[in-house]
Amino acid sequence: MHEKKSKKGRKKRNGKPKGNPLREQILEFLTIHKTKEYTPYQIAKRLRVPDPERVIEQLGKLVKSGRLKETSKQRYAMRAPQTEEGSGKLVEGYVDMAKAGFAFIICQDGARDIYVAPGNLRGADDGDLVQVALTGRRAARPEGVVQRVLQRARTQIVGIVRFFSKAPVAVAQNGRRLYEVQVKIPENLIVEEYDRVIVQITHYKEKPRDVMKGVVIRNLGRDHSTDVEMQSILADKGFPLEWSPKIMAQVAAIPGVVLPEAGRRDLRGWTTFTIDPYDAKDFDDALSVHRDEKGKLHIGVHIADVSHYVPEGSALDLEARYRGNSVYLVDRVLPMLPEKLSNELCSLRPREDKHCFSVVFALNENYRVTHHWIGKTLIHSDRRFTYEEAQQLIEGQSDPLAEQVQLLNDIAGSHRKRRIAQGAIDFDTEEVKFRLDVAGNPVALEVKERKEAHMLVEEFMLLANRTVAEFIQRKQAQAQRIPFVYRVHDKPDPEKLELFQTYARELGVYLDFSTPAKVAASLNRLAGLARQDPKYKVLQPLGIRAMAKALYSTENIGHYGLGFEHYAHFTSPIRRYADLIVHRILEKNLKTVQREEQEGLERTCLHISNQERKAMEAERASNRYFQVLFMKAHIGEVFEGQVSGMSERGLYVSLGDTHCEGFLPYGAMAGEMSLHSSRMHAHSESGGRKWTFGDKIHVKLVDADLDDRELLLSAEL
Repeated sequence: MHEKKSKKGRKKRNGKPKGNPLREQILEFLTIHKTKEYTPYQIAKRLRVPDPERVIEQLGKLVKSGRLKETSKQRYAMRAPQTEEGSGKLVEGYVDMAKAGFAFIICQDGARDIYVAPGNLRGADDGDLVQVALTGRRAARPEGVVQRVLQRARTQIVGIVRFFSKAPVAVAQNGRRLYEVQVKIPENLIVEEYDRVIVQITHYKEKPRDVMKGVVIRNLGRDHSTDVEMQSILADKGFPLEWSPKIMAQVAAIPGVVLPEAGRRDLRGWTTFTIDPYDAKDFDDALSVHRDEKGKLHIGVHIADVSHYVPEGSALDLEARYRGNSVYLVDRVLPMLPEKLSNELCSLRPREDKHCFSVVFALNENYRVTHHWIGKTLIHSDRRFTYEEAQQLIEGQSDPLAEQVQLLNDIAGSHRKRRIAQGAIDFDTEEVKFRLDVAGNPVALEVKERKEAHMLVEEFMLLANRTVAEFIQRKQAQAQRIPFVYRVHDKPDPEKLELFQTYARELGVYLDFSTPAKVAASLNRLAGLARQDPKYKVLQPLGIRAMAKALYSTENIGHYGLGFEHYAHFTSPIRRYADLIVHRILEKNLKTVQREEQEGLERTCLHISNQERKAMEAERASNRYFQVLFMKAHIGEVFEGQVSGMSERGLYVSLGDTHCEGFLPYGAMAGEMSLHSSRMHAHSESGGRKWTFGDKIHVKLVDADLDDRELLLSAEL
């Protein structure tokens, strides 16, 4: 039953917004031009609205109500009338597609994921923002039916051109899903059969008989070079490969001169330096060590002031929001911001004055924070250290700044020890680094060793992130709620923890998950075991998968993994849009209270969380491609591996020092092998052989398939 609008001006519950003049103007304009799509800037210009942010706010509400649709890159248009199906509650979320064809809808506000059967997706695809009607429950999980697609994630597709009929078709595969897109080829492009192309989708398949249509915008050719493969990965995940002329013009107009400003604290006299990877160019953060005239110790955490250069609501800002974050592939970075900003103006390069947003901590003799200051600053970095160089100073190498680096390391160690004791989980994950030759081909695989220098930087970033979140919480205690972007991490699902316990017992590791404190202690103990004995390393990825996913939300539920009640991302605004939002909200609330529009902010949280997921998928695909490329030279070799996973088709085997994982089909093993009903081990039909997690096994590399990014193994028993 719909709720009527009262004299107090409440909205109808059917979500149709009324009574707002600007909203009605937008609807009228887009109704007149219903066949076209417009950006917020174009709409603001046509309606003569001086502040585009007002238009953006109303567009978000109209999309949420179902009146408008948001297409690629923040373009808006009228939505064709649709009849609502189902009588259940309507919720929004992003589609997380499983290989089997069903999907989970990831909802905002930390709500439980919703299961959607393959036949109830109604044309929705992986990453799409959808509206779902709840229909019931399936195995204690909510189940629903997609009502409408609010925003498409996949605006481009990478496929192979085939001439099956008069109209050319681009055939693409995403996991087990096969896409066929009927394409138009512009006259200025030469495309031949079997060329790989990037297609801009113009018509989506919303009904079983619908045909996807698109226009070829780039021909990648038939070259299987790493460059083409990386472009394909990025385009397939929907990340733009180029910057628009409008954005480049905006960036070119930004002055490069850095001058002192009123209200900006001048800290150029403080000893300041950066610590980053040797190949980094975007230096987000710097650290200062300073003693005042009374001998009091102050530590400064300085973060690039990106908001100084990126006006809220500008074309550059909208593009950064759309991207959500920088994407780090093996051989390249796709930045969230153009290089003039990310690598030059905002980057805290040595011997240059830079605008920053800083958190300055005063510490006592026990390295505890006695008070802090947050605000805009002007800094001058004296030195750029790589992690390796900083580690050498920690280990005693002589240097003019050795004392300061060693002091920071002592402080970080003290804070880290206290944090772990208070319940933080220390996941010691293994990160692989490729060494490439001049042609960009992998010649070696190395594991990044996590040393004290890495933990030093990490600890001060955690401290700054936690401090700004706590600052907003204190503000809220004094006034009304301030909508804010938190980095949240929910408690793990008890069923997943129980399953992980069972896996661990197979390796003789007994974990106590009876209380949150014991969960943290058990996982930290497991990390210690893995450092001592490599056989336990296969358990760590399983432990991570048992955890909930960290995401962005305006609802603060705390960060379970870190053991923090309040946490936000503040320290990487060059590469994460969430941090840029946090900077803006923080600046507005340093001396007064200014509130953001909650609904629009939560929608942005949902979007950037989804973009983060897509970036991680792209990064994994890139790593996997380079692993397979590297292993091509080792086809025919025998490896001592370790069982790292199981499925109905075969075993996954970690290949020792190569740090790669291959697939061993049951058919390539002696005897009739299959997965046991418990899913805890694979066994032969005769019962004579059993394989479980962590078991050592000798395997031969049979094939390295670049198309499927898979290493195929056979057993050497």
